[in-house]
Amino acid sequence: MKSWLAALLLFSGCMADVDENDDDGDLVDPTGLQSEAVRPGVNSNECTASPFNCRFHAGSSRVESASGNESWEITPGASVRDGNGNALITENGTHLTFNFGQTRALAGKAHALALTTSNSSAGWYPMDHIVSEDSFRAHVGNVDAKDPGDGDMACYRIRDTDDETLAAKKVVKNATGDHERAGDYLPLVRANGKRSANLVFSVPGFALGGATTDHFPAGSAFHRVYVPTDSGRPSISIPLYVKDSAGNYTKKSGTMRFLYGFIKAADGTKRFGWMAQDALDAGC
Repeated sequence: MKSWLAALLLFSGCMADVDENDDDGDLVDPTGLQSEAVRPGVNSNECTASPFNCRFHAGSSRVESASGNESWEITPGASVRDGNGNALITENGTHLTFNFGQTRALAGKAHALALTTSNSSAGWYPMDHIVSEDSFRAHVGNVDAKDPGDGDMACYRIRDTDDETLAAKKVVKNATGDHERAGDYLPLVRANGKRSANLVFSVPGFALGGATTDHFPAGSAFHRVYVPTDSGRPSISIPLYVKDSAGNYTKKSGTMRFLYGFIKAADGTKRFGWMAQDALDAGC
């Protein structure tokens, strides 16, 4: 905890000197932190590089049943909704996986955040369409990212474009399969033909779990706020990787910077979290 207090004091002392357009010095290589234990922070008790860069809680980042199963049977046919409560698509699957602690009241019902829906995106699904609803409610928990309270920075909007070359890079060294893509943090066109992006609970690459906390359409305003980090800069950049000569993702190729802030949902709720700067255009 002392290290966080020191970072907070350092950050508070130099905050007035921070240029929001110049975050040089915020690069963190997570491969050098794997042996470092996570520390208590603000957003949870399992954080690294910032008291706001955290795992949802100790253990799995998914909602698990009593038997440890992460896949929940659902009744299809309800709407998948974005963070404003707008219907994205009708869910046609029979099972969904949900992130721990992510619950919202939308369209007059309790919803939980599903990772991959029929929209080929994260989205909110009504709890009354989860077959074992009582059990799910007993295990879902509730965890929201917090406001650092250190002041506002610039305002951005989620872009209505994405960079395919950037999207194909990996945010984790030696990543395999289709996961851990930089594209997971960009505004992609989804199954409904519309573009949308993830607001995340933690910066990728730190082994803090798949951490989507909400999902919003292109054009949504993202309000950046000051956030303390170990570097003293109000952002975190991580290395990106492309394939080496052996076909493994070990070759560094650029970086991706993550900013902390909030999106004000249609119901007035401020949803805090991290967004890739590459997903945003400056100005609101």
